[in-house]
Amino acid sequence: MKILFYRYGSICEPDIIHGFKNLGFEVEEINIEVTNKNLLPAQCVEQVSKVLLPGGFSFVFTINFFPWLSDLCQILKLRYISLIVDSPVLELFSKSLSNSFNRVFLFDLSLYNDFENENPGHIYHTPLYANTDRLDSYLDSVSESQKEKFRADISFIGSSYEEKNPYSTAKFSDYYKGYHDALIDAQLNVYGLNFLDEAASEEFCDYFIENVDHLYRFPPDAREDKKALVTQAHLSYRVAEKERKLALNMLGQKYKLDFYTQSSLKDFRNVRYRGNASSLEEMPIIFNQSKINLNFTSKAIKTGIPLRVFDILGSGGFLISNYQTELLEFFENGKDLVVYEDLDHLVELCGYYLEHDEERIEIAKNGHETVKKYHNVTTRLLQIIDQAFRD
Repeated sequence: MKILFYRYGSICEPDIIHGFKNLGFEVEEINIEVTNKNLLPAQCVEQVSKVLLPGGFSFVFTINFFPWLSDLCQILKLRYISLIVDSPVLELFSKSLSNSFNRVFLFDLSLYNDFENENPGHIYHTPLYANTDRLDSYLDSVSESQKEKFRADISFIGSSYEEKNPYSTAKFSDYYKGYHDALIDAQLNVYGLNFLDEAASEEFCDYFIENVDHLYRFPPDAREDKKALVTQAHLSYRVAEKERKLALNMLGQKYKLDFYTQSSLKDFRNVRYRGNASSLEEMPIIFNQSKINLNFTSKAIKTGIPLRVFDILGSGGFLISNYQTELLEFFENGKDLVVYEDLDHLVELCGYYLEHDEERIEIAKNGHETVKKYHNVTTRLLQIIDQAFRD
């Protein structure tokens, strides 16, 4: 079978392509958007049509959802499989989501519940994956000097989210500034439940949109949801920013902590800045050679498991993560990974597992085996293809 893989440069794409090829698929890639982010949808349609019109493809695949590609596949009566790995993905509000040739797979059950009625029977929920074959093979080849370079007590790889917020230009009244700050602080202190959608008023969301520049925007012809735009694409990032600063500063006061990021460090104290880490070459070694790896899930991901969890466990790393509903549906707390309840608990857990090597190593081993057995990329793609072609 031959498939067309339309790429835009996601770090998820290489492992998916590897998985398809392992399953015996012939994969033809279109990379025009990888190098040119300014292409208009009409230009993309023109280029992709030239490839699709001669026929011969069983389906088209993308990471995340492209409305223009969905419309093109609808015209050509060709199945379009998209795997959503991020949140929010505002393209999901497009009217194109209802096209009958779509097969849309969402990694977050809450997202699935939000969107399933837009295209009943063609929207699915699936957790993400790790390419354990690649990770195991790569880590076996890593030299001792490479391992030594990345050894650490505690490591965190990720953004501070400060650069993802447009608040520097916000012109809030005292009332709405207080309202905004109260929302953020309330959500910051609650784990396992994202209530920003329910708590934010329509009046506040309208005010926010009117008074903040450089907002994310819905694509043309979208089903606009102002509350989702404000809470998921902005307030959730603000909560994540405050949580990460608090957590890393608290940990840095007591333990040695390596922070890999491209974000500004102006509000961070007592962390060792390690710069950026390459996804395919450096991250697996960091995860594998750190005694403790941290995961702080963005509040925009309401119930789902972010890819970072699978990356860490798939690399044989020990993970301490915030609570997510789906996390404990697929992994066992204290056996495959460890879940913290609040930031004080996180600090306590880090101290405990830094002193209990055997327990930590055993948990990391179990987590790796669980991902390898149930969540490797080949297994996940087989499940996706099976669901996409049932009708």
